[in-house]
Amino acid sequence: MTMDRKDLGLSLFSGTLLFFSFPKFGFGWLVWFALIPLFFALRKKSVREGFLLGGVAGVAWNLGLLYWVAEAVIRYGNLSLAAGWSVLLLLVIYMSLYVAVFSAALCHFTGRGFPEIVTAPFLWTILEYGKSHLLTGFPWGNLGTALHEHLVVIQIADLAGVYGLSFVIVFVSTVLYGILRVSRKNRRRIAGEMILCSLAVFVIVFYGFYRLEEVHEKTSKAEVAGVSVIQGNIEQAVKWNRDYQLRTLDIYENLTKSWTGPETELVVWPETAMPFFLQDGGEKLTRILRLARKTGADILLGSPSYQEKEEGVRYGNSAFLVSSEGEITGKYDKVHLVPFGEYVPLKGLFRFMEKLVAGVGDFVPGEGWVPVEASGKPLGVLICYEGIFPGISRAYSTAGARLLVNITNDGWYGTSSAPYQHLASALFRAVENRVFLVRAANTGISAIISPTGEVVAKTGLFERTGLRGDVRFVDMGSPYSRYGDIFVYFCFLFSGIIFIYSLRRKLLDD
Repeated sequence: MTMDRKDLGLSLFSGTLLFFSFPKFGFGWLVWFALIPLFFALRKKSVREGFLLGGVAGVAWNLGLLYWVAEAVIRYGNLSLAAGWSVLLLLVIYMSLYVAVFSAALCHFTGRGFPEIVTAPFLWTILEYGKSHLLTGFPWGNLGTALHEHLVVIQIADLAGVYGLSFVIVFVSTVLYGILRVSRKNRRRIAGEMILCSLAVFVIVFYGFYRLEEVHEKTSKAEVAGVSVIQGNIEQAVKWNRDYQLRTLDIYENLTKSWTGPETELVVWPETAMPFFLQDGGEKLTRILRLARKTGADILLGSPSYQEKEEGVRYGNSAFLVSSEGEITGKYDKVHLVPFGEYVPLKGLFRFMEKLVAGVGDFVPGEGWVPVEASGKPLGVLICYEGIFPGISRAYSTAGARLLVNITNDGWYGTSSAPYQHLASALFRAVENRVFLVRAANTGISAIISPTGEVVAKTGLFERTGLRGDVRFVDMGSPYSRYGDIFVYFCFLFSGIIFIYSLRRKLLDD
């Protein structure tokens, strides 16, 4: 059976439903049905045809998900229109390969007699995990993220992470697909799948309500601290202008005075809030130290840093902790840098991309994810898109951090979907590790997120404002923070067993 316009249309429809499932479109419930048209398109297709149809769905999805990349690299990355769109298309093609491989593998297994419910959820999960780790990883738009507003359902993230949610979504989708194509031959099998699916949904919902109540109870008894989040809303076009440095400091100083009170113990400024080398000292640093003493609160702020080595000066994207006594008592250097945004990998092949890091320097990574101590309390600092990587927050949790602080600058992305998608992804780090997460973004969206994933307070985009609220240092942990991605490893094992069994069946058939 060959591909026709109907199959291509179904694949495009799946891709369209997928990107509408994510912020800022935000029709998260669509994700339960988004893969069903693709499943219909893949019926009785060869591996090659499955790969092509999956690629079509992937391109449609990722163009809608990542369109903002082109604008960011053209407007702020000093790239030409052609180069900027080339960057976007390369990223979209790369991301779409995972959907293409998923579809091809699904065609292989269904051709060997394995139903979608046995293969699709496991395949999707391991490929999503691969996307999140290969080539430094890019876990943007993981399927489970679409459900970030569905508090009851996302509680299972403390068991299996966001990958577990993706598994459930694909599992339910395969059952719904089976119901839609029910026939006399498979009616009994579909009935069994429906019972299994109903049982799984019941368990997930029951667990969600149970954990929400339990986490609320334990959170209410935990030690509390007042936090102020400052959103300076510094225009990206002037952020790195030397003549604007004192004006930037004035803005953050005045906002901090307005948004702190006697109960405030921690003030958080965004990534590179101070666009100069704080470690050089001088009057600007003196003003910040004086501000910390005056407010009586610790200040966590972003600033570039440098180290002088034999091989030359090495720059870092850093966060500094200024104590309420007016001293710098902690520092974290970002470990997971943004490829082509903070450094250029394989410079010999991508020389034209060096323009992207011209504005902020070609950074080197820090040495590890070690919590920063604020008044004796360990904080896990996540700079920029480190907040979308589950493993980083988990590393902080196992190291004793009881509060995650994500400082970022999403000013590059304007009013596009990116800031909403970024927040939705970071939200899961709170659920996975059952800790509060405080997020300070230069132009928004800044937020305070509870261990249940509830957004307690947030700002809008491009507002010069702040947030004031309470966080609690919850010490309850979670299976995910203790055991990590053990569920994904099971998916790898199960998929491997199915693959070996399919090869054995092929040999017997031959």
